[in-house]
Amino acid sequence: MKTYRVGGAVRDALLGRPVSDIDWVVVGASPAQMLDQGYLQVGRDFPVFLHPQTHQEYALARTERKTAPGYHGFAFHAAPDVTLEQDLARRDLTINAMAEDEAGALVDPYGGRQDLADKVLRHVSEAFAEDPVRILRLARFAARLPDFTVAPQTMALMRRMVAAGEVDALVAERVWQELSRGLMEERPSRMLAVLREAGALARLAPEIERLFGVPQPEAHHPEIDTGVHLLMVLDTCARLAVPLPVRYASLCHDLGKGLTPAEALPRHIGHEGRGVPLARALSERWRVPTDCRELAELMAREHTHVHQSGGFGPEARLRLLERCDAWRRPERFEQLLLACECDARGRLGLEDRPYPQRPLLQRDLQTLLALDLGAVSAAALAAGKTGPAIGRAVQAARLQALQALTPI
Repeated sequence: MKTYRVGGAVRDALLGRPVSDIDWVVVGASPAQMLDQGYLQVGRDFPVFLHPQTHQEYALARTERKTAPGYHGFAFHAAPDVTLEQDLARRDLTINAMAEDEAGALVDPYGGRQDLADKVLRHVSEAFAEDPVRILRLARFAARLPDFTVAPQTMALMRRMVAAGEVDALVAERVWQELSRGLMEERPSRMLAVLREAGALARLAPEIERLFGVPQPEAHHPEIDTGVHLLMVLDTCARLAVPLPVRYASLCHDLGKGLTPAEALPRHIGHEGRGVPLARALSERWRVPTDCRELAELMAREHTHVHQSGGFGPEARLRLLERCDAWRRPERFEQLLLACECDARGRLGLEDRPYPQRPLLQRDLQTLLALDLGAVSAAALAAGKTGPAIGRAVQAARLQALQALTPI
């Protein structure tokens, strides 16, 4: 019975990156032997055990065999005679198919260390094609390691997988799990670029694929191409270290531009309204969490108005805050402003320009949140007002507060 540290922990240590989760593989042991040593079995599909002291996961060395299309179509075999090399052979990329023994010696049967040095993402074997999740994982690694390239043979294999319909069999939960993690990586644009090159983006999100090649007015978008703009916005999100809901909202903000009719070009008039149902459909398809879903729809609908708010008077800014439900959902409104700033700065040559709309609307909201609306309502009641009239008094107090502010 031998124990090895495997996968990401070995890779990240060689890259000089922080090691968080550690995966262990046990060779030459049976489930009964693991239980006898105090390990707790937790795996359902194949034997995985928790260490009695550290509670880290230890998996028995195993092989797998494709039995049906999609992510779940596998049969696993774990036994004492399964070798470490056989276990590593089932992994996705060579850089993830390395191990260290208990003395720290590297076991690298598939050239992962050389591919790390060459900065190449390469599949271990043709078994890569048996699991469509691996396309998503590779794209996520491209976002995490943006200076790595995809081996031509691996890209060709992924294209064949897409053509065979493997991506269509992916379950929504795994798609969202991988893509959401990719959005949080160092350069999210690389994930979309790899998926697009493999043909997978058109299957997973045709709403996003449609944006590439769609022109925009050069005065507002020096990068011109709507898809290129989207990639720049996502990388701006990473540069500003914004949270996941902001990144997902940024991903969805311009979907309507893929459906803009010719008479509304080149300014894409009305793309905001067209984008809302597209963002909703994408969220439903991927089963996106509520906070991300709601912000994406709000961003699609209101981002242009937020951009224009610097030229709004108090009445128009108040209507914008009302539509965004800003005083009841101030945290979400702040995330909307962050997403809009990423949109404004995700443009060629404009990456560092200021975005005064954000502090303007932040000041407006803080001013309104500080109002004593209870006193306003009480005064209205004392004056004999009821129902809608009290609401109008509150509205008038809010407008008066914004009118009293000094212009920024």
